[in-house]
Amino acid sequence: MENYPIRTKNAADRFLTLLKTKGPLSAAELAGELGITGEGARLQLLKLAEEGLVQSESISRGVGRPVLIWSLTPMGNARFPDTHTELTLQFIQTIKTVLGQEALESVIDAREKKQLTKYSIALEGVTGLENRLTSFAAIRSGEGYLAEWKKEGDTYYFIENHCPICCAATECDNICTSEMRTFVSILGQEMNVSRKEHIINGARRCVYRIEAPTAK
Repeated sequence: MENYPIRTKNAADRFLTLLKTKGPLSAAELAGELGITGEGARLQLLKLAEEGLVQSESISRGVGRPVLIWSLTPMGNARFPDTHTELTLQFIQTIKTVLGQEALESVIDAREKKQLTKYSIALEGVTGLENRLTSFAAIRSGEGYLAEWKKEGDTYYFIENHCPICCAATECDNICTSEMRTFVSILGQEMNVSRKEHIINGARRCVYRIEAPTAK
């Protein structure tokens, strides 16, 4: 069950967004997602490759000829902007140098409280885990996280395919710890929330597993 709408302005953006949110795909898979012909998908991919935005790799998938799989290049990933990266890093480094680590942690705590208040107001009256996940994904997508959720069995996964504050989080890992606390507060203290994939650790996306507590 996928819950992330592809909303882009042109064909190139649709291809790039799919590769960002779904990961490496073949031309046929892209064509199926977009409702176009395989030839049309291949032509668009070749154009994007010429622009340095995508790259291909031949992968064997069992019996038959290898399949050409397409993924984003670093330039393609750069099309999904980081929020005020340079200025944010300057602020973090200045606070560390001038005021110290304790002051930086106070700033992060203040941000966490502000975020939690914002999300709590936006989600007021939204009941049921799936409804809250849908609304929360929409909020986070509006902030640039390309968020979605899916369910596998009794387990839910909240997925963020992009991190607009990645450079800041890399500079200060307390930001990610703060984000986790916020997630737990929003989704319910009774839920077991754990991070399974993490962009700053080299993953393509951040993935949070959400499970109801096991009955004793």
